[in-house]
Amino acid sequence: MAISLYPATVTMPKVDKPYPSVLSFLAERFPKIERSCWERRIAEGKVLGEDGSPITALSQYAPQKRIFYFREVQEERIIPFCEQILFQNEELLVSCKPHFLPVTPGGPYVDECLLHRLRKATGNDELVPIHRIDRETAGIVLFSANRKTRVLYSELFRTGRIEKTYQAISRATGDPGNGVWFIENRMVAGEPWFRMKTTAGPFNARSCIKLVDQKQGKSRFTLNPLTGKTHQLRVHMSGIGFGILNDRYYPDLQAERADDFESPLQLLAKSVIFQDPVSGKTMQFESGRELLW
Repeated sequence: MAISLYPATVTMPKVDKPYPSVLSFLAERFPKIERSCWERRIAEGKVLGEDGSPITALSQYAPQKRIFYFREVQEERIIPFCEQILFQNEELLVSCKPHFLPVTPGGPYVDECLLHRLRKATGNDELVPIHRIDRETAGIVLFSANRKTRVLYSELFRTGRIEKTYQAISRATGDPGNGVWFIENRMVAGEPWFRMKTTAGPFNARSCIKLVDQKQGKSRFTLNPLTGKTHQLRVHMSGIGFGILNDRYYPDLQAERADDFESPLQLLAKSVIFQDPVSGKTMQFESGRELLW
Protein backbone atom coordinates (compact mmCIF):
# COMPACT_ATOMS: atom_id res chain seq x y z
CA MET A 1 0.00 0.00 0.00
CA ALA A 2 1.22 3.50 -0.87
CA ILE A 3 0.58 6.17 1.79
CA SER A 4 1.33 9.83 1.21
CA LEU A 5 3.91 11.49 3.45
CA TYR A 6 1.99 14.76 3.15
CA PRO A 7 -1.57 15.43 4.32
CA ALA A 8 -4.40 16.29 1.95
CA THR A 9 -7.01 18.84 3.02
CA VAL A 10 -10.78 19.03 2.71
CA THR A 11 -12.96 21.81 4.14
CA MET A 12 -16.36 21.02 5.65
CA PRO A 13 -18.83 23.33 3.84
CA LYS A 14 -21.83 25.11 5.27
CA VAL A 15 -24.91 23.01 4.54
CA ASP A 16 -28.59 23.37 5.39
CA LYS A 17 -28.59 20.06 7.24
CA PRO A 18 -25.25 19.36 8.93
CA TYR A 19 -23.85 15.86 8.80
CA PRO A 20 -24.18 13.87 12.04
CA SER A 21 -20.40 13.44 12.21
CA VAL A 22 -17.13 14.05 10.41
CA LEU A 23 -17.13 10.36 9.51
CA SER A 24 -20.50 10.66 7.76
CA PHE A 25 -19.28 13.70 5.83
CA LEU A 26 -16.13 11.93 4.62
CA ALA A 27 -18.07 8.84 3.57
CA GLU A 28 -20.43 10.94 1.44
CA ARG A 29 -17.78 13.36 0.16
CA PHE A 30 -15.62 10.50 -1.17
CA PRO A 31 -18.11 7.89 -2.45
CA LYS A 32 -15.38 5.73 -4.02
CA ILE A 33 -13.85 5.15 -0.59
CA GLU A 34 -15.84 2.75 1.57
CA ARG A 35 -17.07 3.97 4.95
CA SER A 36 -15.19 1.09 6.61
CA CYS A 37 -11.97 2.48 5.14
CA TRP A 38 -12.60 5.87 6.78
CA GLU A 39 -13.45 4.10 10.05
CA ARG A 40 -10.09 2.31 9.89
CA ARG A 41 -8.16 5.49 9.06
CA ILE A 42 -9.83 7.33 11.93
CA ALA A 43 -9.12 4.48 14.36
CA GLU A 44 -5.46 4.54 13.27
CA GLY A 45 -5.19 8.30 13.87
CA LYS A 46 -4.75 9.12 10.18
CA VAL A 47 -7.48 11.78 10.06
CA LEU A 48 -6.78 15.06 11.87
CA GLY A 49 -8.75 18.16 12.75
CA GLU A 50 -7.70 21.70 11.92
CA ASP A 51 -5.79 21.98 15.21
CA GLY A 52 -3.90 18.76 14.52
CA SER A 53 -5.82 16.63 17.01
CA PRO A 54 -7.08 13.20 15.86
CA ILE A 55 -10.65 12.94 14.59
CA THR A 56 -12.72 10.23 16.28
CA ALA A 57 -15.76 8.32 15.09
CA LEU A 58 -17.88 10.66 17.22
CA SER A 59 -16.30 13.98 16.18
CA GLN A 60 -19.03 16.46 15.26
CA TYR A 61 -19.32 18.14 11.88
CA ALA A 62 -17.90 21.68 12.03
CA PRO A 63 -18.68 23.91 9.00
CA GLN A 64 -15.76 25.86 7.53
CA LYS A 65 -13.22 23.79 9.46
CA ARG A 66 -10.54 21.82 7.67
CA ILE A 67 -9.79 18.12 7.90
CA PHE A 68 -6.37 16.65 7.17
CA TYR A 69 -5.94 13.09 5.97
CA PHE A 70 -3.27 11.00 4.29
CA ARG A 71 -4.07 9.59 0.86
CA GLU A 72 -3.51 5.88 0.42
CA VAL A 73 -3.97 3.44 -2.44
CA GLN A 74 -3.68 -0.32 -2.39
CA GLU A 75 -1.56 -0.62 -5.54
CA GLU A 76 -0.11 2.51 -7.09
CA ARG A 77 0.65 2.52 -10.79
CA ILE A 78 4.22 3.48 -11.66
CA ILE A 79 4.66 6.16 -14.33
CA PRO A 80 7.81 5.10 -16.24
CA PHE A 81 8.85 8.58 -17.35
CA CYS A 82 11.09 11.15 -15.70
CA GLU A 83 10.59 14.81 -14.94
CA GLN A 84 13.31 17.43 -15.43
CA ILE A 85 14.32 20.40 -13.29
CA LEU A 86 15.02 23.31 -15.65
CA PHE A 87 15.70 26.01 -13.05
CA GLN A 88 15.91 26.33 -9.29
CA ASN A 89 16.68 29.11 -6.82
CA GLU A 90 15.49 30.07 -3.34
CA GLU A 91 12.12 31.31 -4.62
CA LEU A 92 11.21 29.23 -7.65
CA LEU A 93 11.58 25.81 -9.23
CA VAL A 94 10.73 25.21 -12.89
CA SER A 95 10.12 21.62 -13.96
CA CYS A 96 9.20 19.86 -17.18
CA LYS A 97 6.61 17.17 -16.54
CA PRO A 98 6.24 14.02 -18.65
CA HIS A 99 2.91 12.84 -20.02
CA PHE A 100 0.76 10.71 -17.66
CA LEU A 101 2.27 12.05 -14.41
CA PRO A 102 -0.13 14.11 -12.24
CA VAL A 103 1.12 17.35 -10.72
CA THR A 104 -0.36 16.58 -7.28
CA PRO A 105 -1.75 13.46 -5.55
CA GLY A 106 -5.23 12.39 -6.58
CA GLY A 107 -7.29 9.31 -7.35
CA PRO A 108 -4.97 6.30 -7.70
CA TYR A 109 -1.82 8.42 -7.43
CA VAL A 110 -0.04 9.14 -4.14
CA ASP A 111 3.74 9.08 -4.53
CA GLU A 112 3.63 9.01 -8.32
CA CYS A 113 3.10 12.72 -8.81
CA LEU A 114 5.37 15.59 -9.78
CA LEU A 115 5.07 17.33 -6.40
CA HIS A 116 6.26 14.34 -4.37
CA ARG A 117 9.03 13.49 -6.82
CA LEU A 118 10.40 17.03 -6.66
CA ARG A 119 10.13 17.29 -2.88
CA LYS A 120 12.08 14.05 -2.60
CA ALA A 121 14.69 15.15 -5.16
CA THR A 122 15.28 18.58 -3.60
CA GLY A 123 14.57 17.91 0.08
CA ASN A 124 12.33 20.99 0.09
CA ASP A 125 8.93 20.20 1.61
CA GLU A 126 7.80 23.80 1.01
CA LEU A 127 7.52 23.22 -2.74
CA VAL A 128 3.98 24.00 -3.91
CA PRO A 129 2.75 24.16 -7.52
CA ILE A 130 1.77 27.67 -8.56
CA HIS A 131 -0.46 26.33 -11.33
CA ARG A 132 -1.54 22.98 -12.79
CA ILE A 133 -1.55 21.19 -16.10
CA ASP A 134 -3.51 18.02 -16.83
CA ARG A 135 -2.03 14.63 -15.96
CA GLU A 136 -2.21 13.74 -19.66
CA THR A 137 -0.35 16.90 -20.72
CA ALA A 138 3.45 17.25 -20.71
CA GLY A 139 5.50 20.38 -20.20
CA ILE A 140 6.41 23.33 -18.01
CA VAL A 141 5.15 23.58 -14.42
CA LEU A 142 6.24 26.28 -11.93
CA PHE A 143 6.63 25.64 -8.20
CA SER A 144 7.02 28.09 -5.36
CA ALA A 145 10.01 27.15 -3.20
CA ASN A 146 9.46 29.78 -0.50
CA ARG A 147 6.15 30.38 1.27
CA LYS A 148 7.14 34.00 2.01
CA THR A 149 7.17 34.93 -1.69
CA ARG A 150 4.58 32.41 -2.92
CA VAL A 151 1.77 34.90 -3.34
CA LEU A 152 3.92 37.07 -5.63
CA TYR A 153 4.26 34.24 -8.14
CA SER A 154 0.61 33.20 -7.79
CA GLU A 155 -0.36 36.75 -8.75
CA LEU A 156 1.39 36.32 -12.10
CA PHE A 157 -1.21 33.73 -13.07
CA ARG A 158 -4.18 35.42 -11.39
CA THR A 159 -3.53 38.70 -13.20
CA GLY A 160 -2.45 37.20 -16.52
CA ARG A 161 1.11 38.56 -16.34
CA ILE A 162 2.66 35.36 -17.64
CA GLU A 163 2.77 34.31 -21.29
CA LYS A 164 2.18 30.59 -21.81
CA THR A 165 2.68 28.85 -25.14
CA TYR A 166 1.51 25.31 -25.88
CA GLN A 167 1.90 23.02 -28.87
CA ALA A 168 -0.71 20.53 -30.05
CA ILE A 169 -1.19 17.96 -32.80
CA SER A 170 -4.65 17.22 -34.20
CA ARG A 171 -5.80 14.19 -36.12
CA ALA A 172 -7.98 16.44 -38.28
CA THR A 173 -7.09 18.29 -41.50
CA GLY A 174 -10.31 20.19 -42.12
CA ASP A 175 -10.69 23.67 -43.62
CA PRO A 176 -8.65 25.95 -41.33
CA GLY A 177 -9.91 29.21 -42.81
CA ASN A 178 -7.17 31.77 -42.19
CA GLY A 179 -5.54 29.47 -39.62
CA VAL A 180 -6.05 31.77 -36.63
CA TRP A 181 -8.75 31.55 -33.97
CA PHE A 182 -9.45 33.77 -30.98
CA ILE A 183 -11.88 31.89 -28.77
CA GLU A 184 -13.75 33.22 -25.77
CA ASN A 185 -16.63 31.45 -24.11
CA ARG A 186 -17.90 30.21 -20.78
CA MET A 187 -16.76 26.83 -19.48
CA VAL A 188 -18.37 24.90 -16.63
CA ALA A 189 -18.27 21.36 -15.26
CA GLY A 190 -20.11 18.88 -17.45
CA GLU A 191 -21.09 15.21 -17.30
CA PRO A 192 -19.36 13.17 -16.05
CA TRP A 193 -17.93 15.58 -13.50
CA PHE A 194 -14.37 15.42 -14.87
CA ARG A 195 -15.33 16.78 -18.30
CA MET A 196 -15.90 20.44 -19.09
CA LYS A 197 -18.47 21.99 -21.41
CA THR A 198 -19.28 25.40 -22.84
CA THR A 199 -22.46 27.23 -21.91
CA ALA A 200 -24.12 30.61 -22.22
CA GLY A 201 -23.02 33.38 -19.88
CA PRO A 202 -20.11 35.73 -19.20
CA PHE A 203 -16.84 34.60 -20.75
CA ASN A 204 -14.35 32.92 -18.41
CA ALA A 205 -12.11 31.09 -20.92
CA ARG A 206 -10.01 32.72 -23.66
CA SER A 207 -7.46 31.20 -26.03
CA CYS A 208 -5.56 32.16 -29.17
CA ILE A 209 -4.88 29.23 -31.53
CA LYS A 210 -2.73 29.28 -34.68
CA LEU A 211 -2.27 26.60 -37.32
CA VAL A 212 1.43 26.01 -38.02
CA ASP A 213 1.50 23.15 -40.51
CA GLN A 214 -0.46 20.25 -42.01
CA LYS A 215 0.88 16.95 -43.34
CA GLN A 216 0.06 13.25 -43.57
CA GLY A 217 -3.41 13.63 -42.08
CA LYS A 218 -2.34 15.72 -39.09
CA SER A 219 -2.30 19.41 -38.17
CA ARG A 220 0.14 21.22 -35.88
CA PHE A 221 -0.79 24.23 -33.74
CA THR A 222 0.60 26.76 -31.30
CA LEU A 223 -1.79 27.81 -28.54
CA ASN A 224 -1.76 30.70 -26.08
CA PRO A 225 -4.26 30.33 -23.23
CA LEU A 226 -5.21 33.73 -21.82
CA THR A 227 -7.08 32.14 -18.92
CA GLY A 228 -6.53 28.88 -17.06
CA LYS A 229 -9.73 26.84 -16.95
CA THR A 230 -9.51 23.07 -16.57
CA HIS A 231 -9.21 21.35 -19.99
CA GLN A 232 -9.50 24.76 -21.65
CA LEU A 233 -7.26 24.07 -24.64
CA ARG A 234 -8.70 20.61 -25.17
CA VAL A 235 -12.24 21.98 -25.26
CA HIS A 236 -11.30 24.91 -27.49
CA MET A 237 -9.43 22.70 -29.96
CA SER A 238 -12.38 20.33 -30.10
CA GLY A 239 -14.72 23.29 -30.58
CA ILE A 240 -12.97 24.44 -33.77
CA GLY A 241 -13.06 20.94 -35.23
CA PHE A 242 -9.46 19.97 -34.49
CA GLY A 243 -9.63 17.63 -31.51
CA ILE A 244 -6.19 16.89 -30.05
CA LEU A 245 -4.64 13.58 -31.07
CA ASN A 246 -5.10 10.83 -28.43
CA ASP A 247 -7.57 12.89 -26.37
CA ARG A 248 -9.84 10.41 -24.60
CA TYR A 249 -12.25 13.07 -23.26
CA TYR A 250 -12.94 15.39 -26.21
CA PRO A 251 -14.82 15.65 -28.46
CA ASP A 252 -16.26 12.29 -27.32
CA LEU A 253 -15.68 10.47 -24.04
CA GLN A 254 -13.99 7.15 -24.70
CA ALA A 255 -14.34 4.00 -22.61
CA GLU A 256 -12.12 3.86 -19.55
CA ARG A 257 -9.00 1.78 -20.00
CA ALA A 258 -5.41 1.57 -18.80
CA ASP A 259 -2.98 4.25 -19.97
CA ASP A 260 -1.40 3.57 -23.34
CA PHE A 261 2.12 4.87 -22.85
CA GLU A 262 2.72 4.62 -26.60
CA SER A 263 -0.09 7.10 -27.36
CA PRO A 264 0.20 10.18 -25.11
CA LEU A 265 -2.10 13.16 -25.52
CA GLN A 266 -0.45 15.40 -28.09
CA LEU A 267 -0.49 18.56 -25.98
CA LEU A 268 2.68 20.16 -24.62
CA ALA A 269 3.13 23.20 -22.35
CA LYS A 270 6.12 24.35 -24.38
CA SER A 271 7.24 27.65 -22.82
CA VAL A 272 6.58 30.45 -20.35
CA ILE A 273 7.87 34.01 -20.13
CA PHE A 274 7.33 36.47 -17.28
CA GLN A 275 8.97 39.18 -15.20
CA ASP A 276 10.19 37.70 -11.94
CA PRO A 277 8.36 39.53 -9.13
CA VAL A 278 11.35 39.20 -6.77
CA SER A 279 14.38 39.90 -8.99
CA GLY A 280 12.63 41.99 -11.63
CA LYS A 281 14.37 39.99 -14.37
CA THR A 282 12.64 38.63 -17.46
CA MET A 283 12.48 34.86 -17.09
CA GLN A 284 11.92 32.49 -20.02
CA PHE A 285 11.82 28.70 -19.94
CA GLU A 286 11.23 26.19 -22.72
CA SER A 287 10.60 22.46 -22.68
CA GLY A 288 12.93 20.28 -24.71
CA ARG A 289 10.18 17.72 -25.26
CA GLU A 290 8.67 17.23 -28.71
CA LEU A 291 5.30 15.95 -29.89
CA LEU A 292 4.74 13.14 -32.42
CA TRP A 293 5.00 15.07 -35.66
